[in-house]
Amino acid sequence: MARTKKKKPYEIGELDQYLFGQGTHYDLYKKMGSHLVTDGRRKGAYFAVWAPNAKAVSVVGDFNNWDKDKNPMVREEPLGIYTCFIQGIEEDMIYKYCIETKTGDFLYKADPFANYAEVRPGTASKVHDISNLKWSDSAWMEKRTTWNMDESPMSIYEAHIGSWKQHPGEEEERFYNYREFAVEAAKYMKEMGYTHIELMGIAEHPYDGSWGYQVTGYFAPTSRYGTPEDFAYMINYFHKNKIGVILDWVPAHFPRDAHGLADFDGTAVYEYADPRKGEHPDWGTKIFDYGKSEVKNFLISNALFWMEHFHVDGLRVDAVASMLYLDYGKQDGQWVANKYGGNQNLEAIEFFKHLNSVVLGRNPGAVMIAEESTAWPKVTGKPEDDGLGFSLKWNMGWMHDFLEYMKLDPYFRKEHHNQMTFAMTYAYSEKYVLVLSHDEVVHLKCSMLNKMPGLGFDKYANLKVGYAFMMGHPGKKLLFMGQDFAQLREWSEERELDWYLLEEPEHQYLQAFTRDLLKLYKKNKAMYEQDTVGYGFEWVNANDGYRSIFSFIRHSRNNKKNLLFVCNFTPMEWADYRVGVPRRKQYKLILNSDEKQYGGKGEERPLVYKAVKQECDGRPYSFAYKLPPYGVAVFEF
Repeated sequence: MARTKKKKPYEIGELDQYLFGQGTHYDLYKKMGSHLVTDGRRKGAYFAVWAPNAKAVSVVGDFNNWDKDKNPMVREEPLGIYTCFIQGIEEDMIYKYCIETKTGDFLYKADPFANYAEVRPGTASKVHDISNLKWSDSAWMEKRTTWNMDESPMSIYEAHIGSWKQHPGEEEERFYNYREFAVEAAKYMKEMGYTHIELMGIAEHPYDGSWGYQVTGYFAPTSRYGTPEDFAYMINYFHKNKIGVILDWVPAHFPRDAHGLADFDGTAVYEYADPRKGEHPDWGTKIFDYGKSEVKNFLISNALFWMEHFHVDGLRVDAVASMLYLDYGKQDGQWVANKYGGNQNLEAIEFFKHLNSVVLGRNPGAVMIAEESTAWPKVTGKPEDDGLGFSLKWNMGWMHDFLEYMKLDPYFRKEHHNQMTFAMTYAYSEKYVLVLSHDEVVHLKCSMLNKMPGLGFDKYANLKVGYAFMMGHPGKKLLFMGQDFAQLREWSEERELDWYLLEEPEHQYLQAFTRDLLKLYKKNKAMYEQDTVGYGFEWVNANDGYRSIFSFIRHSRNNKKNLLFVCNFTPMEWADYRVGVPRRKQYKLILNSDEKQYGGKGEERPLVYKAVKQECDGRPYSFAYKLPPYGVAVFEF
């Protein structure tokens, strides 16, 4: 009987094959791809790629003059993983896999598991050792294991590195690198009071205009902004500054680029073979095959790679609805029903339960956030209770209603009052993030400021009262970069934000107000510690549609330092607006939008208001307050 050659530790072994085939090789990225190794006295790189339907595979690069015959790979059964060791390979040498298909064609593919790539427009992978990244964030990582998301503030700053700030000069020199961005953005976020940063499009992608949502290198931080070491420095720096890091993650689809995952070995390896299941007609992209164990393993291993190897604190999962519905964006005849005749993708549902159970089970305190735009039930429910297992869900319904209301001329808002109150009827059905994301300020949708009605003062005042309502409303918060200082133009990935606007008083005022709202949110437990339970929020008057005024209370758990919000959504002034309150106490004014530092009149007014026994809003006690046009007042009691 032939003796099986003993595998070296870095090689693909039987157990690796078995776990990959089962979809449970969670550390797969440590074995697949390219890894610098020493084999006895020989130094070089070990390569492993999954190409189950290939006729042959070889490694090509500058080191062998891209000759497909120089370094053939050996096929490992039963899964069709091709491997080889090449002596003399050194750090950052570029390579691709030359795959001979069953039809005799030759495909040149980037490594799906590569950790580094050429800067676009180059599409080759680079051999790069990421096993010795430098970390000094142990205090953060340890604290994360006991972090209670439900009872903690979470104000997220969504940012696109390439267009946050740019250097003047040549095309290739304009981007801030990961290290520069970390220092500048952390300073800004601390000044403003954000708790987390969410980064758009970090995984390698060829086209700037895709914003990083057309991924070709799932295991590689994009080389546009530096090396994997620079990327690790950035995350470490944010952690040292007590800022959590969330990455946008795209398991819903991938592009057709010739060097990417599409038709990887001449057949549908990563995507569904049936185009009715495997293609998005609207987006021109391929859909992952969630029924294939190896594909699920690829994606789950990738999520764990970012969380565990790069210390990322959360993933915002893009386009969840497109994964859950087989007919998403498709016409009749373009999709296939499931075995029960329905439009739910049963394989994607199982994938999400598996993904979230493993990622959150292995990483206490990390978060998985779903961008899910429908009424799919239990997105943040537990998998054992037939939920999908996400930590949080973007509240797209709230965002839509909020923006439709805010766009209205104040005269017509009284007819649409319920658009601002409706979200409270389902606020506790999921764990939500209230989002004003990049999607709301592109494709001719206008900037946040230019969505507002009126001219001059009215636009800024509308935005301030809108932000105040958002911060007071239950749910975590997300603002896209530029919205906190009233960016005038729509966002474009091709240019930096219009920071020069901060030389103008109106933008300074709005930024100061947003900053103080963020700090108020972060500082006051009433704003977040009972976010997911009904008794954390109470309407004082949800029905004052005629005057378009909303008043509500945020309760702390110990009933101390509760907050009363009054938000006026019209340019009408109310000389003695009376608000009902629960107790005969003193109510301290802690935020007033009419102060000069926010662009208001700065009128002298009392800082403390004593409730009297006078019925109002169905309550026995009340007090009167001079409510200015578009006025916001927050009282502590």
